[in-house]
Amino acid sequence: MSKKFALRHTTVAVASLVGLMSVATVQIATAAEKANTKPAGTYVTGDFHNHTTCSDGQISMQKLIDKSVKTFGLDWFVQADHGGSSARNCTLREDPFEPVVNGGQPASSLKGPNQSWESTLPGGRAAIKGDGTATPKAMWRWQEIQEFQYKVTEDESRARQKPIWIGLEQNAPGHEHVSMVVLQGQRPWPQSGVSGNANLQAQYEYCFDRSDTDTSRGAENQWDCSVAGTTSTDALSATARKITGSNSASTLDLGHRKTVEGIKWLKEKAPTTSYFVPAHLERAGVYLANNNRGFNIEHLRNFNNAAPDIAFGFESMPGHQASENRGEYAPNRGASLANPTGGFDSVGLGTYGGTGIYAAKIGGVWDALLGEGRKWWFFASSDYHNRGSFGPDQRESDQDFYPGEYQKDYVMARKGTNNLTAEAIIDGLRSGNSFAGSGDLIDRLAFVACAANPAIPRPAFKALVEKAAANAALKNAEVRINGCATMGEKLVVAPGADVVVAIAVRDPIGKNFSPYSFPNPSLKQIGITQPLDQPVLDHIDVIGGNVTGFVSPTDTAKYAGIEGTAAASNPSAGIKKVFNSTNWTATADGLRVMSYRIPAVKVSQYVRLRGTNLPASTPFETDANGNPLNDYDLSPFVDPAKAEAQKPGKVICSDAACPAHMRTVNGVKYSSLDVAAWADLWFYSNPVYIEVTNSVKVVGAK
Repeated sequence: MSKKFALRHTTVAVASLVGLMSVATVQIATAAEKANTKPAGTYVTGDFHNHTTCSDGQISMQKLIDKSVKTFGLDWFVQADHGGSSARNCTLREDPFEPVVNGGQPASSLKGPNQSWESTLPGGRAAIKGDGTATPKAMWRWQEIQEFQYKVTEDESRARQKPIWIGLEQNAPGHEHVSMVVLQGQRPWPQSGVSGNANLQAQYEYCFDRSDTDTSRGAENQWDCSVAGTTSTDALSATARKITGSNSASTLDLGHRKTVEGIKWLKEKAPTTSYFVPAHLERAGVYLANNNRGFNIEHLRNFNNAAPDIAFGFESMPGHQASENRGEYAPNRGASLANPTGGFDSVGLGTYGGTGIYAAKIGGVWDALLGEGRKWWFFASSDYHNRGSFGPDQRESDQDFYPGEYQKDYVMARKGTNNLTAEAIIDGLRSGNSFAGSGDLIDRLAFVACAANPAIPRPAFKALVEKAAANAALKNAEVRINGCATMGEKLVVAPGADVVVAIAVRDPIGKNFSPYSFPNPSLKQIGITQPLDQPVLDHIDVIGGNVTGFVSPTDTAKYAGIEGTAAASNPSAGIKKVFNSTNWTATADGLRVMSYRIPAVKVSQYVRLRGTNLPASTPFETDANGNPLNDYDLSPFVDPAKAEAQKPGKVICSDAACPAHMRTVNGVKYSSLDVAAWADLWFYSNPVYIEVTNSVKVVGAK
C-alpha cells in the first residue's frame, strides 16, 4: 500500500500546478472552459428509467420513489412509465398494514396501486378521457401524466428535498424504447410557490408514442402535433392532428421518421430542458423497416443530427440485471411453446458484463460514434418493474434491482448539492461529464487529459497532475485547471504535444447493497476469496481511438449498417493502457491514482475508461485481454419440461450459503440471477477528446 497523499500537500501541489501551467500552456493547449470561469460542481447519483403500476410495474409511485431516494440514497430521480395506456392507478399508496404480495395488491381487495382508475376516481369511468371501450377503462398516459402523476412527483420532490420529476419511457415509433423527458413547466424542488405542470411532457406522449392511439387531441387540450419548419412529407391526421401509423409493410420507415419528428418537436418546445436517450437498444434486435424494434447506427446518427443537445447518448448498460437472461437480452428472444423459433436475436445475443454490445465491444458502435467526434454519451438504468418471484421488500431478486441498489449514473451538477436542480442534472447529462457503474465498484472518479508543460520535468508534472486528480476525487469533484479537459470536453493541442492522462477513482471501503457475503463464485474458481458484498476493483482499461470526422448521410456505405459492419466500427479503437495494483498508487481511503503519457500527438483522438472486479481470463467472464464475455448462459427456447436437462452450466455456486433460487442442474447450483449480477461488476466513463490543431476538428464537444 503506497503512502497516502495528505490533503494539505495535495492542495499546495494543485495550486503550484495551476501557476506553472498558466505560464507555459497558453500556447500549447486550450480546454473547453477556463478553470477560473467554469462553475464548480459535484457528481450526484440518479436514475431516469423505472416503472410503476401506471404501466407494467408492480408498485406505487410513492413506494418506488421512497426506495430509490431514501433506501438507496439517490440524489435525483425521474419517474418514467411506458407510453400508451393503463387501467391501474399508480398514485395510490400501498396499504402499510398489508404486505405487498408478489403480484402487488389485487384490485379486487380494494387495496393499493393495483386498483383501477375507473374504480377509484370520483367521476368513475366518465373521468377517463379520450378513446377507449375496455372495462375497466384504461387511461391514456398523457392524462395520467398531466392530471395525476405529475402532482405526485412534485409533492414527493418537495417533501424529500430532492429533484424528482416525471418523464416517459417512450414506445418509439419504428423502434423499441427511449427514455425521455420534457422538464419545461415542471417545478421540482428546490422551486417553490406556484405549482408547475407537465403539459408538454403529456403532449409529447400523445403526439409521438407508438402505443398512444388516442385520437381526441388530448380532449380539452386540443393538441396539434405539427413541428415548426419541418420538412416531413408525412401528413398529420385531420382528426388526431398527429402522424398515425408506424413501420409496416405498406409504410416502410414511417415510424422512424415520426420519431425523428418528435426530436425536432423537442428542439422547438424545450431545447435546453429535454433529452432523448434510447434504452436497452440492443435488446430488440436489428432494425426492420417494416416492424417496430431495434436501432442500427444510422438511426442514432439521425437522432443526433436532428438535435445533438437532446439526443446525446444511449442506455447500453440496461436494467433487469438480475433476470435469468441478464438485461433480458437473448437469442431467439420472444419464442414460445406454440412458436419455438418465432423470436428474434438480441444484437450480440446477450449482454457482456451487463452491458450491451454497442458499448461493450471495443471498436464497435459506440467507438464508431466517438470516432466521428460526436456528442454521444454512455448511461445506465435500473428499469425497475418487480423482483420476480420475490416481494418488493425482500433483498433477493430474480428480475430487477431498485434504482440506486445496483446501478447508478454519476452526473456532474454544476450548481452544487445545496441547491441541486433538475436543470443542472439535465445540463450534466448533456455535457457528457458523467460515468456509470454497477455494484458500487467505484463511487468517485476524476479523469482528465492535460497538455504536458515542457517547462516542468516529466516526473514532476506527472506527480502534480495525479495529485490534482486525487484531490478532485476526494472532493467528489473534477480537476479544474487550465490546459486540462475532463469527460465530455475536448483538449485542443498543437501537433507534437505530449498529453498526460490522469485518473483517480475511489473503490469504496465497506459493503455494497448485496445481501450476500459468501465468496464471489466467479473469483472463487480462480482461487480468489472475496465477499460478494465487498467487491474490489481489479483493473482499469484506458480505451482510445482516432477521430476522423462526421460521416455524411449520403455516404451510405459508412453511414448505415448493423453491428459488425464498417459503418458501425472504428478499427483504430483499442486498449491503450491497463492499470492495476502493480502500476497504480493505492491509499488507505480507497483511492487508486494513475497516469500515462500520450507522446507527440499527431491526430485527433479520444480516451475513455472501463473497469471491473474481474481479472483477465476469468473463466466464463473475461477473455485474455480482459474484455467481458457474453453473459447469456441458457439454451435458446426449449420445452420447460426438458429445460433443466438442456441448460448448460457455467460458474458453479458451491458455497453452502448460495441461495436456493439459483439455477440448479442435476443437484449442482450455478451462479445466476442476482448472484451472477453481483459477481460481475463494471464501470464505464464517458470520453475525453483530444483535438490536434492541424487534424480533424471535434465538433461534438466544447
